[in-house]
Amino acid sequence: MIGFIITSFFIILFVVRLYKNAFKRPLETFPPGPPSLPVYGAYWIILLREINNLGGSLRKLAKDYKTKVLGLYLGKYPAVVVDDPKLIKQYLYNVDFDGRLDIIITRMRSFWKRLGIFFTDGYFWHVQRRFTLRYMRDFGFGRRDESLETVIANEIHEMIDMARNGPKYPAEKEMVKGDLIYLQHFFAVPFINGLLHIFTRTTIPRPEYHSLWDMARKTMLFQRGSNDLGGALTLTPWLKDIMPNYSGFADLDKGNKNLLDYFHKLIKKTSRSQEDTHDRNFLDIYIRKIKEEQKTGNRTTFTEEQFQLVCTDYMFPTATATESTLTLLIERLLLHPEVQDKIHEEIDRVVGRDRLPTLDDRQNMPYTEACIREIMRYETLVPLGVPHRAMKDSKMDGYDIPENTIVLFNYVSLHHNKELWGDPENFRPERFIENGKLQLSKDKSLPFGAGKRLCAGETYARQSMFQVFAAFMQAFTVSTADGKPLKKPGRKIQGIITSLPEFWVRVTPRY
Repeated sequence: MIGFIITSFFIILFVVRLYKNAFKRPLETFPPGPPSLPVYGAYWIILLREINNLGGSLRKLAKDYKTKVLGLYLGKYPAVVVDDPKLIKQYLYNVDFDGRLDIIITRMRSFWKRLGIFFTDGYFWHVQRRFTLRYMRDFGFGRRDESLETVIANEIHEMIDMARNGPKYPAEKEMVKGDLIYLQHFFAVPFINGLLHIFTRTTIPRPEYHSLWDMARKTMLFQRGSNDLGGALTLTPWLKDIMPNYSGFADLDKGNKNLLDYFHKLIKKTSRSQEDTHDRNFLDIYIRKIKEEQKTGNRTTFTEEQFQLVCTDYMFPTATATESTLTLLIERLLLHPEVQDKIHEEIDRVVGRDRLPTLDDRQNMPYTEACIREIMRYETLVPLGVPHRAMKDSKMDGYDIPENTIVLFNYVSLHHNKELWGDPENFRPERFIENGKLQLSKDKSLPFGAGKRLCAGETYARQSMFQVFAAFMQAFTVSTADGKPLKKPGRKIQGIITSLPEFWVRVTPRY
């Protein structure tokens, strides 16, 4: 009897403790939200709602709690999700929320330190971002550059030749089989070689494309190794030691090391051949800055490890996000053949078939450009963006947000808001066009974020995606591999970015 009473007492204490923890809030004036369950907090509830659509799941939770700012716990970490279009734009421009998280995923990719640009903040981030953008711009990053456009055009020629005339080298057989091409990595080379040209003023020749496809595969492995919120690995980092494969750590580590090793070798090679009289490329400029800082003996943010992370940070979205966007767009064309017909008509009318489309044609091809913008709105490649962190105790829509709170911006709510878009559930490029012209004022989407944390590669991505997509569509008509109409979209992989499993499509030359 005594044993029963003691056992019952401890059970009651345990239940009371669970109940209190479930409804704990960091502050009484913290935003409303779901209860916190053991170990992973509200993360359990988010996954139960929609495991492969976290942005959609959080959107439903915000509606359930009738709030524009959702408050919850992710494991032991307090977090808020901004779920209102106006508030998203407002607080993206608020520097109080420009911090980044110090978590296992950001540490493991940077020698277990806080390095790079994407996942750092404060003075370190400011110095590195300003320096890299200042000098990368000189080599075409973020502006029109004839040399860069020519390089990408040359890579497009090779891409089209590969699909039209078949493989020339063994590795190409993995991308092209007869009239079938393998998406999404088929698109990778122009984007990666374009960025390498900015870094080094050189590119990888076609016989060595296998190295670029390997980079794309490994980088995508990292992107798919964790979901938007960092998942179980972030909330319980000890999983990396007991189940590295299941937790995603092995894929994250493998994908990241590929890029770090690549840029380590490239930096060493560039350093050995560096000349004292002039800077040949961006790598020369950064290496020279490292040497200058070392001579002073002062503490500096410029180190070789940091340089590897700078290159890696710019390459990750280049090798994955751009090709994923175009792959998702190709899938839409298979679902909406009439859209493909309109693109072909515009290209034939504006460019013809005797030359490749260029960036000068972009202003005269509003429908093609609108298709790229619409797929970024419709699919929302990074549904919750890169997580932010409150830099200090702050206010948000009347609620109190403690310092170090995780801040997530739900771009799905912005991109699928009925009041903003009218029919957000429809893929309709015409929404950006008026009187035959592209109206940028109608594009309220934020696929690259906003504020000081705006993606530094936005201009490069938009320009290069137009070049690649317009040229590809000029050359080919796309259909399903089996020739049957596509009835519904494929299953999405929800990693750091949204992507499709690789699939084969049939391309028929148009000339």
